[in-house]
This record gives sequence, structure tokens and C-alpha cells, in this order.
Amino acid sequence: MGKGQPSYTDEEFVAAIRRGDDRALAHLYRLHLPMVLHFVQQNSGTEDEAKDVYQEGVMVFYEKVREGSLELSCQIKTYLYAVCRRLWLKRLAEKSRFGVRLEDHEPYLETGAEADLALAEERDRRLSTMAEALERIGEPCRSLLEGFYLLDKSMQQLTAEFGYTNADNAKNQKYKCLVRLKKLFFTHYQEEELY
Repeated sequence: MGKGQPSYTDEEFVAAIRRGDDRALAHLYRLHLPMVLHFVQQNSGTEDEAKDVYQEGVMVFYEKVREGSLELSCQIKTYLYAVCRRLWLKRLAEKSRFGVRLEDHEPYLETGAEADLALAEERDRRLSTMAEALERIGEPCRSLLEGFYLLDKSMQQLTAEFGYTNADNAKNQKYKCLVRLKKLFFTHYQEEELY
């Protein structure tokens, strides 16, 4: 450890990140970066690509810890390696540069990282699809739904803001908009699944 750097166990890292300790996260980031740099550079990657992959991997770990949904059955180092390895394999496959042999220098265990990463990717895809559907739905539906679901406005506030005669009319319009949004979302989501 460097001078002035606290030493953390894996449990202490998780607890510190859970309570929002940015220093612990920064320390964790620096601690395991060399491992991923080495792995990616040994497997047709650049230092910048390795840093991108590592940052993505740390974000998956961070989000799982903050959500309280991380069930760590291995060391953090192994978990991050597994996530970053999968991310790099995916990038290599996309670039069609994947060779016959991958140079692994860490024991690769079934860590649950694969499933966590797949869930994070699926959630991001759904959020992106939902954002697109919300953009395509048009006005006044977009503002009405954003007002109610994102800005926590009451039906009374929305009734006044949109000029409805009463809260029941506003609620009825919100319902119709929600049905349209779901239709746009699922149509687009299913189209994406075909590719």
C-alpha cells in the first residue's frame, strides 16, 4: 500500500462503498486496474481499451453493491476479473479480432459475475428503449408521464398544468398515454430482439 492509503478487506470495501465512501471506491479502482490492463493488452487490446473495460466492470460491481444485490462468492479481484474478461471477450467478438487462444493469467471461476453483467446489460437496453419510446410518444403524453412518474407531481397539479376539467380526466389521459408508451416500448423492444 502507498503511504497514507488505508488497507481494506473485501468486506470493508463493500461496506465503505455501500455507505458512499468515494475514497474506498477510488482505492479499489487503482488496486485492480493493473490486472485488467495486463489481461486486455495480452489479448489484442490497448491501454485505453483496457481502462474502458475496467471502468465498465467497476461500475457493474459498484451498482450491485449500492443496490444491495451483490452476493459475493469470491474475492472482489476475481469478480472484477470475470466481469472485465466477459466485457473484453464481447468487444473482441464485435471487432472479429478474437483469436484461437485467450491468455488468462488469473483463475477464472464461476463467480456470478456473468449473470450480473448480463442483467446490467439487459437493464441498460430496456432503459434505452424506454427513453426512445418516451421521445417518440409525443406531447402532451410525454410531459404528462414525466410529470407523474419522474417529477412526482400529483394528479391535481397535472390537472391544473394541462387544463383538464378534473383529476379523473387527467388520470384517464395518463392511462391512455401509458398504454401507448407500453405499445411503443414493446414493439421496439421485440424488434431489437430479432437482431
